[in-house]
Amino acid sequence: MTERPDIRYPGPTLTTRLQWLLKAGPSDYMLAASVATASLPVIGKHLEPLGALTAAGIWGARHAPDFLNSTVKSLMAPNDAELKQRERDCTNEVTQAALRGLISPKDLEIDWPAAERVPPVWKMREHRRHVHRTSVRYGPRPTQLLDVWRRDDLPDQPAPVLLFVPGGAWVHGSRMLQGYALMSHLAEMGWVCLSIDYRVAPHHPWPAHITDVKTAIAWARANVDKFGGDRDFVAVAGTSAGGHLAALAGLTANDPEMQCELPEGSDTSVDAVIGIYGRYDWEDRSTVERVRFVDFLERVVVRRKIAKHPDVFRKASPIARVHAEAPPFLVLHGTGDSVIPVAQARSFVDRLKEVSRSVVSYVELPGAGHGFDMTDGARTGAASTAIGLFLNHIHRNRSLIGAKEVI
Repeated sequence: MTERPDIRYPGPTLTTRLQWLLKAGPSDYMLAASVATASLPVIGKHLEPLGALTAAGIWGARHAPDFLNSTVKSLMAPNDAELKQRERDCTNEVTQAALRGLISPKDLEIDWPAAERVPPVWKMREHRRHVHRTSVRYGPRPTQLLDVWRRDDLPDQPAPVLLFVPGGAWVHGSRMLQGYALMSHLAEMGWVCLSIDYRVAPHHPWPAHITDVKTAIAWARANVDKFGGDRDFVAVAGTSAGGHLAALAGLTANDPEMQCELPEGSDTSVDAVIGIYGRYDWEDRSTVERVRFVDFLERVVVRRKIAKHPDVFRKASPIARVHAEAPPFLVLHGTGDSVIPVAQARSFVDRLKEVSRSVVSYVELPGAGHGFDMTDGARTGAASTAIGLFLNHIHRNRSLIGAKEVI
């Protein structure tokens, strides 16, 4: 299929090359060098990780001021330890309160998981007990791989499906380590989970990321029954950059501009979306942090300027793509997130509630930071439980009133 000039990078011209040389900084030269070396024959594929490391370094440099500022405030705040403990202790209570009114009181009356001292990532071997098949191809590219999580004793009835999109600042898209606690919990409940790899910058600029996510959704719609999954119920979840991709995929079902590599007629609709500490706005530059983020997108991920191509950034912003027929959404975010401030989630949820006719739920975890589901045993169990309750509610009600219009 031919590339669409409105969303694909058209290639450099002499003028754009000269402009780049005049404006480029050291990080730009490092990134360009790493991309160039990765294109060399024979050894190029072995040098691709250098580009990812360079891009990750640029991301880290742009977020270092916010991280350091948050750390200093935390160290200097009086009674900080007591405050953090109170925030951890109220996790289950806050989570239940956020679901009350949607989830029945009977379903909420369960034994909520106790806070754990060890980081969830330390339990990865235990979580992976439900990995059924690894490195399944979901598309024609060698990097389009997924893992299947499910119980060995699934009933004959097709199981609901969750497709998980890992994070990594759009420069790292590996299914390793991420989402383990959530997928283990859902698999134990009888779900089939699919955890994907996807193409990332700088070697694959936007929109390769979302194209791969939609390719995986279309694969699930056509093939997940081979693993006991229900092709008619596919939800999508993601963390950080994966949260952005999951939300965008949910809001742009069957949009041809977002799936130009897929065969015509591919179904990329989803029945529910779970956004976990995601970034939902690629346009806003109202704060210093957001200015730095857009600059990172311009230099590394999109490799186009927002001033010249505002439509590219707008079409990639979930908050700008909200519509009345959006699927049900559950958004989770921590107030202690110094990488993607909680204001991103609040604005996105407000927009969803204003426009969407489907269920919109929001769980704001006091004190939780970025990546809490891998590092914070006090919040991860409650978050996984909340997601399971929400998804089961949507799945049960689908047969009565349709998962895309659950009121």
